[in-house]
Amino acid sequence: MSAAAPDWLNKGDNSWQLICATLVGLQSIPGLVILYGSIVKKKWAVNSAFMALYAFAAVWICWVSWAYNMSFGDQLFPIWGKAKPALGQKFLIKQAQLPATEHDYHNGTVETPMASPFFPMASMVYFHCVFAAISVILLGGSLLARMNILAWMAFVPLWLTFSYTVGAFSLWGGGFLFQWGVMDYAGGYVIHVSAGFAGLTAAYWVGPRAAKDRERFPPNNVLLTLTGAGLLWMGWTGFNGGDPFAANAVASMAVLNTHICTAMSILVWTCLDVIFFGKPSVIGAVQGMITGLVCITPAAGLVQGWAAIAMGVLAGSIPWFTMMVVHKRSKLLQNIDDTLGVFHTHAVAGFVGGLSTGLFAEPTLCSLFLPVTNSRGGFYGNPGGVQFLKQIVGALFIAGWNIAVTTIICLAIKFVIPLRMPEEQLLIGDDAVHGEEAYALWGDGEKYDSTKHGGWYSDDTQHHQAPSGVTQDV
Repeated sequence: MSAAAPDWLNKGDNSWQLICATLVGLQSIPGLVILYGSIVKKKWAVNSAFMALYAFAAVWICWVSWAYNMSFGDQLFPIWGKAKPALGQKFLIKQAQLPATEHDYHNGTVETPMASPFFPMASMVYFHCVFAAISVILLGGSLLARMNILAWMAFVPLWLTFSYTVGAFSLWGGGFLFQWGVMDYAGGYVIHVSAGFAGLTAAYWVGPRAAKDRERFPPNNVLLTLTGAGLLWMGWTGFNGGDPFAANAVASMAVLNTHICTAMSILVWTCLDVIFFGKPSVIGAVQGMITGLVCITPAAGLVQGWAAIAMGVLAGSIPWFTMMVVHKRSKLLQNIDDTLGVFHTHAVAGFVGGLSTGLFAEPTLCSLFLPVTNSRGGFYGNPGGVQFLKQIVGALFIAGWNIAVTTIICLAIKFVIPLRMPEEQLLIGDDAVHGEEAYALWGDGEKYDSTKHGGWYSDDTQHHQAPSGVTQDV
């Protein structure tokens, strides 16, 4: 036998894990790059896509340098692992282990041994890196079209280090919520509640878009928005299918439930749009798709198919209500410019999914995946009622931590770098920020008038300089 295929290696599990990790990576690159670059106004297409691209790259280097072990390594505190690199071959080619995940009874005897999947640590590091990356990219959806790109470049590693790693270790890596038995199958709390509350908080500190952008912000390419959304949906097969760390029956259940819930959520959201607005919205359907994917994530491998349908109904209706009704009546939410409504599609949907998990988690499926024996949802008798309360506490911890830490991070960056773009960049967009534009045509009202200072100007201002690469004597 080759030394590259030791006795403990299961080639099927390793292949599945690498495929799932790649599917999750494709959700970000190119999925969210395309979605963000298409769903915004034309003048912000490049900047929005680049924010996603930069975050994906930055997370990779931070992850292997220190953040992986803060999330899944040896315990330092009940909420944090010890920071150290995940770069040496001795570490990466050995059998994967999550050392803090051993679960003990109250008397100290072992209830469930630590997680030791039958693939190398390198596969584990890869799989969880793409989860960390998409978390911060989702958060960035709240900040499009006005956050200073230099501030974003500083924000990404800081939020990953001081926020994401805490949620990941607490719920997945063996921290206090994991040991207590809070259920988060694939990241409803770790990723979506976290990104939703952090995005809303950062949006408050960064401030709103330019007034004209808030008044009118049409997608520059609806068809490409659907393309990015499609990559997100199908990539979720890896998102939820890879979390058992094996190509097993739980993975199959999770994948099936993911698509059932998402489809139901799209249909419910679309029907509500037709009932209340008279026509189906394509962008609304995309929002319904996202809420369905988010809602099923904490439950995907733990619930039956009928529960996935029920969760799809909740995912397509409750976030729709908070976005279309509550948001418009709330002065607080109106004052915070959450560009893509990440709070509703991720925080609200993740909260709904987590609480639904506390109701619908089926005992047999729980026993196949969870470290705490006799785990079950409230619909299946005791101790299901306690589980529902645990789910509430878990969501509140993640929300509170992200509000506090994101505030501190934004205030710290603000001392060094302005969080918000200067007014000139807000008016011009991509060309002012990057010297590049998405399309080789004028679409935001730019005009040339030799009597104006600088020649080039837009409908929003009367004195812009010439765009990059364009001479004044055209």
